[in-house]
Amino acid sequence: MKRVIILVMDSFGLGATADADLYGDVGANTLGHIAEACAKSKADSSKRQGELQLPNLVRLGLGKAAEISTGEIPIGLECSKSSIIGAYGCAAEVSKGKDTPSGHWEMAGLPVTFDWGYFPQTEPCFSKELIDAFVQEAKLPGILGNKHASGTDILVELGDEHIRSGKPICYTSTDSVFQIAAHEKHFGLERLYEICEIAKRLTLPLEIGRVIARPFLGDKPDNYKRTANRHDYTTPPYDKTLLNHIIESGSDVISIGKIADIFAEQGISKKIKGNDNMALFDATLEVMKTTKEGDLIFANFVEFDSHYGHRRDLTGYATALEDFDKRLPELLDILQENDLLLITADHGCDPSWFGTDHTREHVPVLFYSKTLSPKSLGQRQSFADMGQTIAEYLNIKPLKHGKSCF
Repeated sequence: MKRVIILVMDSFGLGATADADLYGDVGANTLGHIAEACAKSKADSSKRQGELQLPNLVRLGLGKAAEISTGEIPIGLECSKSSIIGAYGCAAEVSKGKDTPSGHWEMAGLPVTFDWGYFPQTEPCFSKELIDAFVQEAKLPGILGNKHASGTDILVELGDEHIRSGKPICYTSTDSVFQIAAHEKHFGLERLYEICEIAKRLTLPLEIGRVIARPFLGDKPDNYKRTANRHDYTTPPYDKTLLNHIIESGSDVISIGKIADIFAEQGISKKIKGNDNMALFDATLEVMKTTKEGDLIFANFVEFDSHYGHRRDLTGYATALEDFDKRLPELLDILQENDLLLITADHGCDPSWFGTDHTREHVPVLFYSKTLSPKSLGQRQSFADMGQTIAEYLNIKPLKHGKSCF
């Protein structure tokens, strides 16, 4: 029985790509800078100390993959070639930009060849025409925000006023997004989803990739907290992806986390949410007990990006990496003989970098199967190579883009 499990460590970059200068990201290195800080005791806390400890990812080839990207193995991730059990490499992105949908779509064999729309770095950042139409159609008393902002900082700044006024908090980032934050109880979760659908329709002509519902709870600025009921209203992929091909072959695609949102639920059989990385890992292990021949389990571990990368929390990122690594033996132990595991990422988000944006970096390509011989996969020229490899492994229709890694 052949099944595939993809674990996307959202934002886990391995070093700047050749075109990083186009994005202001020359020198960015998510893994390398985290490992360097740990080695210098700059990421110590009550939860972790000293060098970065990722023994299971290292056995799968992470250190060697980083070396392919940058020419150096990050501090603490050294290992002998004979101890590696996986096929390892790194991949550069063909798609323009460094957005989440672009990375995932290309991973599934569909590079993004057009430019997403972005809102200007001004305040206000949304046009009067867009907001007037949104307020009118959604029957709102107005909006708050209307600027580039951190999703957590803006809750502290405007959460109280939102509750008093009933006005949703609208903001963006350097991604192609229109984000709407609202309190689950005072504003209502279904009401939030309703106005997000309106916003998505209104932003379609602007080529905005996603409208994101950002529900939160709490009763004062120091305890406002976003919930797991986030929902991304994403522009659907412009063509079929690996996911569609798997469905057409008669098998299932199970989304863990925000995968279904990223693909606008195209090519998805079932979706499962989770409150945090560990809950998402639990869900992945549980689904592995019931999936069948030809199925794909596709999991996104969003906290690396949302909680630590964007917030430039280097210590938190290091801790989350070590927590993830400790769970890998549970998954490896229940892999069946012909299961294929892929661990990768969709872009970088270096927590030591300036600003709060994603970073243009290589991503890891770590394949493992009990039947696969350890080897270097080199530097892949497109994320689509991962999707093509999986299509070949499952003996389904080849994808239009990418070359198999095997």
